[in-house]
Amino acid sequence: MQYQQSESRMYYSESLERVVRLASGSAVVIFSVSTCCMCHAVKRLFCGMGVNPTVYELDQDPRGHEIEMALSHLLGGDSAVPVVFIGGKLVGAMDRVMASHIGGTLVPLLKEAGALWL
Repeated sequence: MQYQQSESRMYYSESLERVVRLASGSAVVIFSVSTCCMCHAVKRLFCGMGVNPTVYELDQDPRGHEIEMALSHLLGGDSAVPVVFIGGKLVGAMDRVMASHIGGTLVPLLKEAGALWL
């Protein structure tokens, strides 16, 4: 039992490190599942704004479930996809992205990260 818990913590730690590494690799990073309608909507939002996000489809990654669990933990246990990072910083899930967009704070974040030039 002790061995299983330490092994589980090791996988979580590795997954969290991978999330941080991937999230800081591009101006806009979306963790997604290819069959998720909300994921599709957030990708379309960014593409419609002229942003070219880096998208990681977790259902196409052999360790995608572990990454999804780490993302869920970062979000406080909430649903894990889609999850958006801008400039290496966690923005959140679809609700946070839309709130930022409606509130007028999304474009400045994108400009600051170098994802938008206008």
